[in-house]
Amino acid sequence: MQFASDNIAPVPQQVLDAIERANHGAMPSYGADPVMREVEDRMRTVFEAPEAAVYLVATGTVANSLSLACLVQPWQTVYCHRHAHIEEDECAAPEFYTGGAKLTLLEGDHAKIDPAGLEQALQSAGGAGVHHVQKGALSLTNATECGTVYTVAEVERLCSIARAAAIPVHMDGSRFANALAATNASPAEMTWKAGVDILSFGGTKNGLLGVEAVVIFDPAKAWEFELRRKRGGHLFSKHRYLSAQMLAYVEDDLWMRSARHANAMAARLSKGIAELPGASLVHPTEANAVFAAWPREGHRRVQEAGAYYYLWPGNQSLDGPGNEPVAARLVCSWATTEEEVDRFLTTIR
Repeated sequence: MQFASDNIAPVPQQVLDAIERANHGAMPSYGADPVMREVEDRMRTVFEAPEAAVYLVATGTVANSLSLACLVQPWQTVYCHRHAHIEEDECAAPEFYTGGAKLTLLEGDHAKIDPAGLEQALQSAGGAGVHHVQKGALSLTNATECGTVYTVAEVERLCSIARAAAIPVHMDGSRFANALAATNASPAEMTWKAGVDILSFGGTKNGLLGVEAVVIFDPAKAWEFELRRKRGGHLFSKHRYLSAQMLAYVEDDLWMRSARHANAMAARLSKGIAELPGASLVHPTEANAVFAAWPREGHRRVQEAGAYYYLWPGNQSLDGPGNEPVAARLVCSWATTEEEVDRFLTTIR
């Protein structure tokens, strides 16, 4: 009963097979491998963007940070939700890679930016001239850190506000596939057609061994990204092993099949928890993460049985009245099974 995160799951055999195929003979290094050319062609087709630049890195943190560094200057700010991953879980890496650009934190229900709040923040930016941080970029996390999803219409609305303020838009898509699976939107509809300039396209959380893509819809930013990736120490010499993973991911719809399954398991888990006496959902379950509260005695039973997940927030304790609700985060992956979900629910009961 493993629900701590989707990045604790194993790697699909198709991906391991692709790495094995790439492991024969010699190939050019640093991204010049022929497999990477296939990745570029495939990704441009997936996104309906023949001019898009596609690059690979090993972690979501650097995908986000290098992307933002291409969009803002050190004296500018990145607008993001208070619970955005770039704010809560990246140890100031965006600030580091941008040379010190500020993060301006915005509010909104269930980790989704409130458009009115964004408009207000933009209107007040730079009011004191040289004394104030300047407008830089907007960053959207989809799916969000609370397991919710921006619809295409919501992305379009926020991007239009950013455009009116003449700032670019970055999307943190570490769970981008889960967001697409939840909305039935196309990759193009959720990104450049809605106004997104750069996408961090997640792979690791959806089953890959360790690779993320950066899709740059404005090719004028491509050379800068290449330089920043090299300067930041994230250009892999034996790049073919990143390329092989990503090609297996986007071939034969593996990325979307994996996301649809993870979302379906989360929906099953969420429904079962919501039906428990004394239980409630903390956030709507829209992608592959469930945020819910149920009585402490149920937590004790399921954790004693070996379940692995996080209390959320983590400063809660299992010591205390058994009937008192305690909140938790549970994340499903491509490898989560119905039997695993049902066993978890049965144990709580």
